[in-house]
Amino acid sequence: MTDALDCVMRVAGPADLDAIMALETATFENDAWSPAMMRSDLELRHTYYLVAERAEHPSAALLGYAGLLSPRGAADADIQTIAVAPDARGQGLGRKLMQALIAEAARRGARRVFLEVRADNPGAQHLYRTLGFTDIGVRRGYYQPDNVDAVVMRLDLAGSNAAGSNAAGSNAAGSNTLGLTRHPNQPEAGA
Repeated sequence: MTDALDCVMRVAGPADLDAIMALETATFENDAWSPAMMRSDLELRHTYYLVAERAEHPSAALLGYAGLLSPRGAADADIQTIAVAPDARGQGLGRKLMQALIAEAARRGARRVFLEVRADNPGAQHLYRTLGFTDIGVRRGYYQPDNVDAVVMRLDLAGSNAAGSNAAGSNAAGSNTLGLTRHPNQPEAGA
């Protein structure tokens, strides 16, 4: 699929690890996943990762990536991580990545999608709310080492139109914080 940024979204795999980690470490300076954690997630059969590349220059740095944990037939899915490069923010790419993950969760039979988002990231929270997510709790000090709380959010897929093209709301004008959601404390593979 191609969007206004002239980018292409495709399913990611272990071969995308280096490009994903370049954006991961640039975006999440203090709480980036390790390469081993990311590789493990990319290899799991219950996960679904997408990367967004420049259509004209697919070998250039990624514009974004996003990951979903959603075992087939399970009622619950979880947005594992999402990041959008600074020069691609505010143009709807975070929304497109989220809509694609939500649609995949629904295809796999999920009835609910969960995520955590930094309490100090109102732009991402706004995006998720426009997609139909609601706040259901707070995890105190979840993001380490910054000791920032996580807002836990849930989307009920029954009757949701979140995966539709912009039906759940529009992108926040001028938002510079799209796509900054993650599970920083996921254990290392094999731990």
